[in-house]
Amino acid sequence: MTEIRADWPLTNLGEEFEIQQGKSLSPNSRRGQKPRPFLRTSNVLWGRVDLTTVDQMDFTDEEFSRLSLVDGDLLVCEGGDIGRAAVYRGPSGHYAYQNHLHRLRAKTDQIIPDFVVHWLRAAFTQLGLYEGVGNKTTIPNLSRARLAQLQIPKPDPDEQRQVASILGNVQRAIEVQAAICDKLAALKSATMAKLFREGLRGEPLKHTDIGPVPRNWRVDRLVEFAHFQRGYDITKKDQKHGTVPVVSSGGIKSWHDVASAKGPGVVIGRKGSIGEIHYVEQDFWPHDTTLFATDFKGNVPLFVYYRLSVLDLKRLDSGAANPALNRNFLHQELISWPDTDEQRSIATILQTIDRSVSIHDRKRLMLQELFRTVLPQLMTGAVRVKDLDLAEVSHA
Repeated sequence: MTEIRADWPLTNLGEEFEIQQGKSLSPNSRRGQKPRPFLRTSNVLWGRVDLTTVDQMDFTDEEFSRLSLVDGDLLVCEGGDIGRAAVYRGPSGHYAYQNHLHRLRAKTDQIIPDFVVHWLRAAFTQLGLYEGVGNKTTIPNLSRARLAQLQIPKPDPDEQRQVASILGNVQRAIEVQAAICDKLAALKSATMAKLFREGLRGEPLKHTDIGPVPRNWRVDRLVEFAHFQRGYDITKKDQKHGTVPVVSSGGIKSWHDVASAKGPGVVIGRKGSIGEIHYVEQDFWPHDTTLFATDFKGNVPLFVYYRLSVLDLKRLDSGAANPALNRNFLHQELISWPDTDEQRSIATILQTIDRSVSIHDRKRLMLQELFRTVLPQLMTGAVRVKDLDLAEVSHA
């Protein structure tokens, strides 16, 4: 076993918890007289129970009484991502659970379920302590007997709480940043829809072949908005160490020392990630799997990027055996756009939202790396909570 602090005793899950497996899901249970909400492995994420989507099946009164969850129960996945665990926090007696989950209920207050969740995460995902504990069946699973035998450290309950608290704070900070990014993405989507439908100036709308657009916006073929051509083939072997981004259909995947196109640029996935739009500020190398703008026809490149981002370009597939975006179809697409002054204003608004997303996403990634780094150290006692200064996490 990985070296753990000498003053931390070891124990087994079976000694600390009452372990109960859930009810099997069957066609008959779907047609029962008493459907009740139940949790499955998809509801149990590392350190968090997700109640966004909850299924139902039939439970007798006796089954529901025996298998219903109470606040503080520890849930461990028996199948799928075996060992994945979270503590249920919510009303007691409301949810049951299926047989691919184990419910662990602490026998005493000397073991803290949240601490055990973090220990299991470290042991299964980073420390490699429980490799091979799954039964060797067609679908690997963690039996009750094997789960009960798993050794865990058992420091003083106060230290367990401190460790669980600091890791929980980091995890919640990660979730906060992720939620902010999701809200900003939704804001951007709604803002783009409104701006490209109504513009910024409150103009009356006119009816066109593509629907209502602001009266002074132009409606024409996309080729009159920006001209695109196919990128240039280059193999990994041909690429030399440099600072020039090579933009493929999925974005920047490698670098080169020579550019074949001037920035700023707008690049569209032609093969592979068909229809994906990328904006590049510097000189770049557009890969053969892309189309890139060679002439913006006097329009603002950043606006061109945002305007094309709301189009469904995947439907412009050439129809060949190997799917590819047809440049001729792209050029014939009817779109609308305003004058360059309004283009700049719209692009600035959307870029401001994008920058906010980038800031919060960087915070999320930083916190994830912090969690990944301190998790095994805290769970083995190599680092103590008192030695950490993570006060800034609460403000992240």
